[in-house]
Parts: sequence; structure tokens; C-alpha cells
Amino acid sequence: MTEPTIEQLQAQIRDLEQQLFAAQRSAALGQLCGTTTHEFNNVLMTVINYARMGMRHKDEPTRDKAFSRILAAGERAARITNTVLGMARNRSDDFAPVNLEELITETLFLLEKELQKYRVSVEFEPGGVPPVQAIGNQIQQVFMNLVINARQAMKDGGRLIIRTSHDVESGLVDLMVRDYGSGIPADKLQKIFDRGYTTKSGPDESGRGGNGLGLHTCLRIIENHGGKIRVESSPGVGTCFTVKLRPAEQMARTAIPHVAVEPAVQPAKTNSTN
Repeated sequence: MTEPTIEQLQAQIRDLEQQLFAAQRSAALGQLCGTTTHEFNNVLMTVINYARMGMRHKDEPTRDKAFSRILAAGERAARITNTVLGMARNRSDDFAPVNLEELITETLFLLEKELQKYRVSVEFEPGGVPPVQAIGNQIQQVFMNLVINARQAMKDGGRLIIRTSHDVESGLVDLMVRDYGSGIPADKLQKIFDRGYTTKSGPDESGRGGNGLGLHTCLRIIENHGGKIRVESSPGVGTCFTVKLRPAEQMARTAIPHVAVEPAVQPAKTNSTN
């Protein structure tokens, strides 16, 4: 049997990488669908329960309260469906200007109830950044991964700070995701972007665990966008991921380049105060 050439092996690697991207995207979409389905069911139960209450009680104050709650639930349901439909329309694999802060807002809205359930308070600090040139669904995948990881790192709840800013000196747009969870030891921090590596021992109480693919795929996506991802972490203090992306006016590409990327992790800072 003839040994495959280097070009053939490289082509196989590219195909496998694209399959990995597709698998990760499907997993993220399935995770999001599960979250939104549960939330939509809660909204429907609110509508049903208050409709029943309004039918049982004939007095005007009770009926007004029931109608008010039904209206609020209906408006939330409409926002959920509009957000999901908007995301579904943004499934293109082409680079285009993306409103990063709008993408963050939509994703946080869909994850809102889950974060509340695990007692995670979110502080989003938008910096009025310019649009980035990106594949929107891939950047959303990265953001969701970082938020879910942060939630899992804060087993007893805590603060999650999300901040966008425009680094005028470098010209890059920064997205910071900062948790105050368990943190990552220095010996593990250098490996977290490696393929197949995970710091998680198994599924958490929500049924989600780690397969070692998430952060590696995040790294590949960001590097293929011409950006960078940096992590700072200290055990007992928390972890801060910073994603750096190019504004739309600086970058005009229409396809994902097939470029081999090696993990490049910044050293942890023990006195991080982001």
C-alpha cells in the first residue's frame, strides 16, 4: 500500500478540523435549543396558570393581575422566538461585519434563566465597540463556551463580568469574560487549549461536562479570525479570558483559512484584578 503524501495528510487534517468545527457548532446549537426549550415551556406554564386564575376569579383586580402577567409572559416568549430566529438566520459561514455587543446581549438573554438558576449575576459593560469582521455563529459559539465554563467554575454562584472595549493603540476589539470561581492551577493553565485536554472530571448537576474540545476549538476559531485569546487565572481568585478581534474596517476575508495553530497561552497573573 502506498504511503500517503504530506499533501494528502494535510488535506485529511483539514477535513477533520472542519468536521470538528461542525460537530462543535451542532453541540452548541443543541445545548442552546435545550436551554431555550426549557425557558419557553416555563413561559407557557405562566400563561396557562394565570389564564386559569383569571377564569376562576371574576373580580377585576385579580383579572387585571392575570392579564398583566400573561402579557409579560407573551412578550418574553416573543423575544425568545425573535432572538432564536435571528440566530438561525445568521448561520452563514462567510465573514461579515458583526455587532459584537448585540450578539452578546442576545446570547445572555437566552442563557439568563440558567445563570440565575445557578446564582450567577452577570455584569455586562459594553464599550461601544465597532463591528468586527467575523463569522457570527462561530464567535457566538466561543462566547457561549466561555460563559458556560465560567458558570461551571462558580459552583456556589458568583459574579460574571463581561466587558467589551476598543484598544485604540492595537486597533483590536477586546471581549473580556471574567469569573470569580475556582481558578485554574498554573500546571493546568498551560494545557487548557490542547486538543483533548479538560480540567473537568465529568458532567455537572446540569448534565454538562467537558470533552476537552471546547477551548481548543475556541482557540482555532479565534486564530482563524486573525485574532488572539488570552487567559489569566489564579486558584481561589478566578479566571479571565480576553478575546481580541479585528474590526471590520481592518479585516476583509470571506473564508476560513486552513492554518495550523499551536496553543499560545499567556502566563497566569496571581494578582489579576480585572
